[in-house]
Amino acid sequence: MDSQRYVPAAGRAWLTGLYDPVMALTMRERRWRPALLDAVGDSLPRAGTVLDVGAGTGSFAIALAAARPDAAVVAIDGDADVIERARRKHGADTVEWREGLAGALPLAPEQADAIVMSLLLHHLEPETKRAALTDALAALRPGGWLHVADWGRPRGALPRVGFGALRVLDGRAGTADHAAGRLPARIADAGFADPSPRMRLSTVWGTLELLAARRP
Repeated sequence: MDSQRYVPAAGRAWLTGLYDPVMALTMRERRWRPALLDAVGDSLPRAGTVLDVGAGTGSFAIALAAARPDAAVVAIDGDADVIERARRKHGADTVEWREGLAGALPLAPEQADAIVMSLLLHHLEPETKRAALTDALAALRPGGWLHVADWGRPRGALPRVGFGALRVLDGRAGTADHAAGRLPARIADAGFADPSPRMRLSTVWGTLELLAARRP
């Protein structure tokens, strides 16, 4: 998601319209999305600000705004078409929508109490991944939390096969750290404290992990 190569949420622009139904069918959303929602909500102070970076079609940002009406929810994505789709959803008026790219976010320093990156980082080339995490650290207030939902090292035969197919679709460079289980180390390298998996879930496409890390 840099100026040279933007990757849509579904990996290919022509698949964007299928993103929501495919996620619902293959990604066990009813298990991990509520867990991510609870984790983000629990880390937000009253009237806090949360940024959903790489918000895609906006479902999570809208759900978060509904769960925490006291909070300011800002959804950021680099795809103008996807933002327009998100704005047409019920409840979208409770979210502030911004266009921006991971690694070059339109954010002021120490603006947020929590940041969410859901199925974003595996799309990014290594240099852009580092820049995105560095941006997130700078945008968080001290003590703020980064919440990540993304692929970890695949565990089990079906996740390994599915993740192999996903790597063909999304690119091997961006997914290399995930395949090797190095994502927590990359988050720590950016300056976050104690990145740790809070949940692991086998899916058709690989092993999904929910991680949380704090800005010191």
